[in-house]
Amino acid sequence: MVIGCRASGALPDAGPLVSVPELDLERYLGTWYEIAKYPVSFEKGLVGVTARYSMRDDGKVRVENAGYKGSFEGERKTATGKAWIPNPKRPGELKVSFFWLFAAKYWVIALDPEYRWSIVGEPGRRYLWILSRKPAMDDALYQRLVTKVRELGYDPGRLEAMPQRP
Repeated sequence: MVIGCRASGALPDAGPLVSVPELDLERYLGTWYEIAKYPVSFEKGLVGVTARYSMRDDGKVRVENAGYKGSFEGERKTATGKAWIPNPKRPGELKVSFFWLFAAKYWVIALDPEYRWSIVGEPGRRYLWILSRKPAMDDALYQRLVTKVRELGYDPGRLEAMPQRP
């Protein structure tokens, strides 16, 4: 997910955000489907947004975000960047860069033990994504993740569903 400026989505009583204490980067690689997110300008009008992560030769992660403009038959838009873990003692706190001089925080803040879903945010709580390995998510699981979002100090009322092809 590309990151730009946006007001915080934190609940008034939110404490400091904490990333997951462990992240197996090899298991995290692959395709993730965006299930829901806080609205962001760089995804405006897109459907079917995915994030694909793969290793680069330099040890960093290649990030390819893609979606379709307007409808699934629309033009496919992609953005390619790189991600890395700046502090190996905090593997859930990645940095991502889509522009040469700008790197943003990409924190994995909740993660299924089997790596089937992930919640990604950043310490200011301006951004939030619920990701899944599949394009659809069971409603009961989604509701549990919305509860988790609230527990993490995010306002779930700001979540916006991302249409995905089944």
